[in-house]
Amino acid sequence: MAKLTIVANIIANEDSVEQIKAELIKLIDITRSEAGCIQYDLHQDNANPAHFIFFENWSSRELWQDHMGAQPIKDYVVATQGMVRSFTVNEMTQIGVESLPK
Repeated sequence: MAKLTIVANIIANEDSVEQIKAELIKLIDITRSEAGCIQYDLHQDNANPAHFIFFENWSSRELWQDHMGAQPIKDYVVATQGMVRSFTVNEMTQIGVESLPK
């Protein structure tokens, strides 16, 4: 199976941007050491500081789901209760050059 790319969009409430940012930063090193994690990068929108994106690559969907059920994610959810306006996740597969029409 091809690797799984995740684009996670987190929109913080306007009064919670710094708290959300601090909690998201806590996840980076922990997650990068997890089995199956290839890439785990946090971005903040330049025009809208309340908008954060995790761009992730995982060796399998199963290992990503393990990550989503792990204690650090549970701790993040508890710590940010009521501070997130929206959260969306897109599961994606990279299209390689070899699969493009000629």
